Amino acid sequence: MSALARVNGERLWDSLMEMAQIGGTPKGGVSRLALTDEDRRGRDLFVAWCTAAGCSIRVDAMGNIFARRAGRHDHLAPVLTGSHGDSQPAGGKFDGIYGVLAGLEVLRTLNDLGIETDRPIEVVNWTNEEGSRFAPAMIASGVYAGVFDLEYGLSREDKAGVTIGQALQQIGYAGPHPVGGQAVHAAYELHIEQGPILEAQDLTIGVVTGAQGQRWYEVELSGRSAHAGTTPMDHRLDALLGFARVVEAVNQIGLAQGAEGRATVGMANIFPNSRNVVPGRVFFSVEFRHPDEAVLAVQDQQLHAAVARIAEGIGLQASVKQIFQYAPIAFDKECVAVVQAAAEALGYSHRRMISGAGHDACYLNQVAPTAMIFVPCVEGLSHNEAEAIHLHWSTAGADVLLQAILASSRE
Repeated sequence: MSALARVNGERLWDSLMEMAQIGGTPKGGVSRLALTDEDRRGRDLFVAWCTAAGCSIRVDAMGNIFARRAGRHDHLAPVLTGSHGDSQPAGGKFDGIYGVLAGLEVLRTLNDLGIETDRPIEVVNWTNEEGSRFAPAMIASGVYAGVFDLEYGLSREDKAGVTIGQALQQIGYAGPHPVGGQAVHAAYELHIEQGPILEAQDLTIGVVTGAQGQRWYEVELSGRSAHAGTTPMDHRLDALLGFARVVEAVNQIGLAQGAEGRATVGMANIFPNSRNVVPGRVFFSVEFRHPDEAVLAVQDQQLHAAVARIAEGIGLQASVKQIFQYAPIAFDKECVAVVQAAAEALGYSHRRMISGAGHDACYLNQVAPTAMIFVPCVEGLSHNEAEAIHLHWSTAGADVLLQAILASSRE
């Protein structure tokens, strides 16, 4: 464990706070939607910091940024770390970017200590992990792993009809390098837990062994817009009424799976969205998560059945389209063991756990040995401007990351 080298936690924290000023919100969070000007400014700062640390920079056709610190045997496959820099519309200042800047801090620490690694080390900032501006989530790491092709990735549109390819050109991050295809020796993603388990159990490190599977859907209910004052209740084809009943059904589908079940309606658009018009159409999202693929398949059937039953009951037309899916995954056993050994050697309390959220590491795991490291977040709160972590948690996670990278870089 290289004499248990440790990062400069204060420097990492200062970097996090400086980055948080880009897209900072009045409530202390950030709004750095993918490929906006705020995202560009965050990318520019990351590139400047990495260049100052002696790294070479590579940007691929999906805008993924790779900062490379050369190794003693630079022809060897690198050890990769990183996360994402984009945020939710009103997100927190640690989600994603903590893993990116912790990777940078590892490189700075190696420079400070004069440590030359056998293998090169690369820190990646993935494009559009959140899926807030462009759906689906984790699109760029998905293209990197071959889950999506490049044409599909570049063609995803935001609500204004702007594609990822156009947005990359607009902010100057349409890179010349191919997406994926490079060998990776081992990969580690450090992230806040985004849940309450570690803090509730007074633990510092989560050794992440795998992640839940996910399925995303787009659902549309269509009825008939009508005057709210002149249309009797029994003559209405109220799409919003159907929507309300589907929301309740989705909630029941999630509750039926016990502690592991997750079912969410997170986004809805109501048409015409006027206070004195019976809504004629509602477009909304549904999401299921579970660590068992068989359960996700049952939830899929239950959703289709519930939407069809509810729509037929009040005279609506309905469509259900699945737009995103990945199966539950297990991270590489050797990489997981490296993370656990690092936490033990450093004396940090820890536990093995499953990630309830999706991460770029989930796709990366398909093409490279991968594991994740979690640190707690206050009250488990994330995707919220009030998202918070403590400096000692931030430092501990980066310490574990440093030791894991050092161990893998010698293999």
